[in-house]
Amino acid sequence: MDDPARCDGTVSSGVAQANPTAILEAIGVHKRYGQLEVLKGVDMRIREREVVAVVGPSGAGKSTLLHILGTLDRPDAGTVHIAGQSIAGMRKAELDQLRNAQIGFVFQAHHLLPEFSALENVCMPGWIARKPREAVRREAEGLLRSLGLADRMDHKPAELSGGEQQRVAVARALVNRPRVVLADEPSGNLDAATSEELHRLFFVLRQERGCAFVIVTHNPDLAGMADRTLSMKDGRMVGSEALA
Repeated sequence: MDDPARCDGTVSSGVAQANPTAILEAIGVHKRYGQLEVLKGVDMRIREREVVAVVGPSGAGKSTLLHILGTLDRPDAGTVHIAGQSIAGMRKAELDQLRNAQIGFVFQAHHLLPEFSALENVCMPGWIARKPREAVRREAEGLLRSLGLADRMDHKPAELSGGEQQRVAVARALVNRPRVVLADEPSGNLDAATSEELHRLFFVLRQERGCAFVIVTHNPDLAGMADRTLSMKDGRMVGSEALA
């Protein structure tokens, strides 16, 4: 590595400086697994209420970047700022609290808990955050109604279609009113019509909930709808749009 930003939050010469107005930002982020260097100095900035698509070939480092932005993994070097707050040096409990308050996740596999109903699955992040149970339940019910699932709240995941399961996962990502939602191939397992419906939903939710979306996708239609499209190749951002 050529003198990347260090994990203690300092930034080496030539690396972009943090922008306090960004909702989510990576500066000089590197990540290695064994001998494989997956991220090689990634810079990116996400603004409030922005929908950003991240595209690139398999193995480019897109999912690894999303995990680091969401504090599910730590960078080997570089810094990540969430709502202007650097995660450098944070303890696990602090990261967990920040993640639960500020970030929602939607994955290709919905990861719903099979033994719980749709409503209970959506409530889980709020209950884990120890918010008042009835307030969380009301929020979850409102989300499920807005996503067309008013009559499916008591159904377990196995009783729902693939598109319905993914809408439950979207509701779960939003129940704590995060500032940004990270989505990794959210329509990868859906048919074309259901994918299109889900893609339109992201933009409706951006307007209604005021959150930003960062979406890793191979779907050109979804990428074309985004406010910006960032391209990754070989662990690096390609082009100059990442810090726009």
